[in-house]
Amino acid sequence: MKTSIRSKKFTTGMVLFLVIILLLSISSAFYLNKLSGKTSAILKENHYSVVYARDMSETLITINQEISSSFLISKNPDTIIIDKAFNLFNKSLKLEKNNITEVGEDILASSIEKNYNDYRDSVMKFVKAPNQADKVLCLQKKFENLNQQLMQLSQMNEKAIVEKTDDAKVSAKKATLQMTFIGTICFLIAYGYTFIFSSYFNERFYKLYNGTKEVVSSNYNQRLNITGNDELSEMAVIVNEMAEKINKTDQDFYTASKEPIINTFDSSDLEELKRVLAKLKVFEKDASELLMRIENKIQ
Repeated sequence: MKTSIRSKKFTTGMVLFLVIILLLSISSAFYLNKLSGKTSAILKENHYSVVYARDMSETLITINQEISSSFLISKNPDTIIIDKAFNLFNKSLKLEKNNITEVGEDILASSIEKNYNDYRDSVMKFVKAPNQADKVLCLQKKFENLNQQLMQLSQMNEKAIVEKTDDAKVSAKKATLQMTFIGTICFLIAYGYTFIFSSYFNERFYKLYNGTKEVVSSNYNQRLNITGNDELSEMAVIVNEMAEKINKTDQDFYTASKEPIINTFDSSDLEELKRVLAKLKVFEKDASELLMRIENKIQ
């Protein structure tokens, strides 16, 4: 069964290029997804904790300022501001406890919650009995202690962000090298196939072109030696058969042209031809005798 160049060679090439494109696409998607996962983890796991710590610190500062200002001007603290700040703190603290990612962060969050409850109870007592200097000093110490822990929480997650960012950069470099390696391999495979493919057809087309050109130039002994089982080899067989038939026809014509011309004359023509040849023979004899006389006189 004849193999079709179109169905085998070209189809194989197209399938190979599609596989290479698919491989590059899958590799790119894999590494991009991996890097995206790392950056998303940084945002979700650590950046949010930094935001929560900042929000809790701001609410503490609001409460501390309200207590300090009310004590200095000898007035009752604004409970609405304090209650609102406590609600915001509770919300941020709850979110932080659900976003524990680093080693020791859970212990620090529990300590913050414990100190916060103690600070909140002391604030509520101060609201009920303000203008006590010892309570203000105690609240100030508790505020500073709690605010220091919130700073530790923020610094812990900021440090983790830096480390994970560096890790993401390293992963990005590795991904770039791996993608470069995969891309180079795919390029070499594609280039090698293209080279083999073009060499295969160039050689066979060159033979077919030269052989056909020789046949056209009346070199009917030329034969095309193209092995295979495809369209090009079939064309070579057709050209060889054509050259052989033309060569045979030419030889037959040459053989027929060499037959004696006498066979083409009738009897009357032959009699006339005899008389002409006889006269030519007499003329040749007279010419020979005349030539001999001339030579004798010269001698």
